Amino acid sequence: MKQKDNLRKSAGRGGFGRALTYLGLSIWAVVVLFPFYWMVLTSLKSYGAYNSEHIPAFFTLSPTLENYVQAFTAVPLGGYLLNTLIFSVITTAIMVVVSTLAAYAFARLEFRGKNLLFGLFLSMMMIPSELVVITNFVTITNLDLRNSFPGLILPSITSVFYIYLLKENFEQVPEELYKAARVDGTSDLKYLWKVMIPICRPTIVTVTILKLIECWNSYVWPRLVTDDQAYFLVSNGIQQIREEGFGRENIPAMMAAVVVISVPLILLFLAFRNKIMEGASRGGLKG
Repeated sequence: MKQKDNLRKSAGRGGFGRALTYLGLSIWAVVVLFPFYWMVLTSLKSYGAYNSEHIPAFFTLSPTLENYVQAFTAVPLGGYLLNTLIFSVITTAIMVVVSTLAAYAFARLEFRGKNLLFGLFLSMMMIPSELVVITNFVTITNLDLRNSFPGLILPSITSVFYIYLLKENFEQVPEELYKAARVDGTSDLKYLWKVMIPICRPTIVTVTILKLIECWNSYVWPRLVTDDQAYFLVSNGIQQIREEGFGRENIPAMMAAVVVISVPLILLFLAFRNKIMEGASRGGLKG
């Protein structure tokens, strides 16, 4: 009987602990999701209804899509989205190829001064980003690449952090596989494509998605090198939307534009969330 009572008490304590955990997670989810809910809610209110609220309403009985129509008609939001898509996809594709090749070279190839070169490479992470931005701006300006896609893309096609991340992941693949492949006459590029990339795919997918998000949210660099509206991205187009599109007072229309800009990233995360979690939680490989 005593043992059963102890089991009941233990189960009760465990259930109470789980209830507290779920309660805490629920509260945290509300805190995290509430700003997005408020953004969507505001975008569905008319300009008059929003301004007539003396006390903010947490729901609306008369939602409207006029703000979304205005978001695409008052300013060239569609053009900003297209520019951002082109910039993000091309930059990410080039960065993934460059980072993968560089990480493979540091992880598997043997050449004189490799460790010293990699150490110098990592030391670049200690350089303040402001100094890199200034150097890139001067270079792009001297090359007359301002207000162009090459000027937007070129400074973002390498990443020391992602190269380091992929290198560490590549080094977890047993070296015996590489030696066996070399004995069979497999080239380095073929080994990378047939062995390394399939094994390390979760990490590569994670790096790709993180880079896409980084490009989509890029603000400082596009703001510096573009003053032609034809090359504005959604991030630096927001200011132009606020100043010349809806005005400072039309908050519902601004929120509609922000919702439109945010939706692609949300869909991207929902589509690849399992890959992101797998890539982030993967600690190693068993040989």
